[in-house]
Amino acid sequence: MIRITDQLTIPEHELWFTTTRSGGPGGQHVNKVSSRVTLWFDVASSPSLSEKQKHCIMTRLATRVNREGILRVVSQQHRSQTANRDTALERFIALLRDALTEMPTRHQTMVPTAAKRRRLDEKKRRSQIKQQRTQRADLDV
Repeated sequence: MIRITDQLTIPEHELWFTTTRSGGPGGQHVNKVSSRVTLWFDVASSPSLSEKQKHCIMTRLATRVNREGILRVVSQQHRSQTANRDTALERFIALLRDALTEMPTRHQTMVPTAAKRRRLDEKKRRSQIKQQRTQRADLDV
């Protein structure tokens, strides 16, 4: 069982991993070892998640979820497959945890009267400076 939050755990059989060859430099070793790990999780048909949780994950992680509702997490930081598997799993847990945290509601506030007055005073001062510049230019001609 993979613990996401205190209320949510996901069984390991709902996840599956695929391995491929990692890109980038690495010499002859990189051409024969599949060290890149991709973690797949079917969000849309997971029995562990409620409909609300599925919706949150699908909307907040929309760039990582494909049209079939499958979440994809890739890791190719390390040279070993097991280290990349662990990294992908940690990233998966962090992504789900962040996606499922509730955002606090924003309370609309008013701009203080003193701030409005300061803004308007500054605008008046700037316009007077600009008017004085044009008057000075007219006198020079």
